[in-house]
Amino acid sequence: MDSIIFDLDGTLWNSLDVVVKAWNEALEESGAEGNLTKEDIRGVMGLQAHETREKLFPHLSDEQHRTYTEKASELESTYLRKQGGQLYANLEHVLERLSQKYRLYIVSNCQEGYIESFYAYHGLERYFQDFENPGRTGLSKGENIQLVMERNDVKKAVYVGDTAGDHKAAKAAGTPFVYAAYGFGEVDEHDYVIERFEDLLELFE
Repeated sequence: MDSIIFDLDGTLWNSLDVVVKAWNEALEESGAEGNLTKEDIRGVMGLQAHETREKLFPHLSDEQHRTYTEKASELESTYLRKQGGQLYANLEHVLERLSQKYRLYIVSNCQEGYIESFYAYHGLERYFQDFENPGRTGLSKGENIQLVMERNDVKKAVYVGDTAGDHKAAKAAGTPFVYAAYGFGEVDEHDYVIERFEDLLELFE
């Protein structure tokens, strides 16, 4: 194995407090009805934009949803760049250790600018070789994992994530799946499981 590819939400950090604030402000500013809770957001973490719309915003017209999405993305990036999210315990220490032996990447089902906000506030960009998301490519998570592997000449990798969607993406990309059980989702099938982020050191060092 030469590389480790990470999901972001529920795997590297928890940004729920910031995201729910941004999404509710965006709903209000775009004139759309509704008020979201952290549990609402938790339930769609890891989904692509069209799947999130189906679950949370079926009542919005196409125009309302477009206006809302643009505002939510703008507010999310602004707030996350200013205050970041909650990193999981010992995250930077583990990334530093792993980066000495493996190449590290991020593939997340987020909009363009979200991973950049993670980098900007927490200063962790130096540990990662590349990243990708459907906001830039329009591809599924599995396809984005494959894209990152191809353009970085990755021969053998694992994907670390916390949802059933992450497992599906890893399977589609042909990589083993490490289930981050401390995250947002419940996954029945996996190749490895970690209860804390730092368990990766025992698993791969």
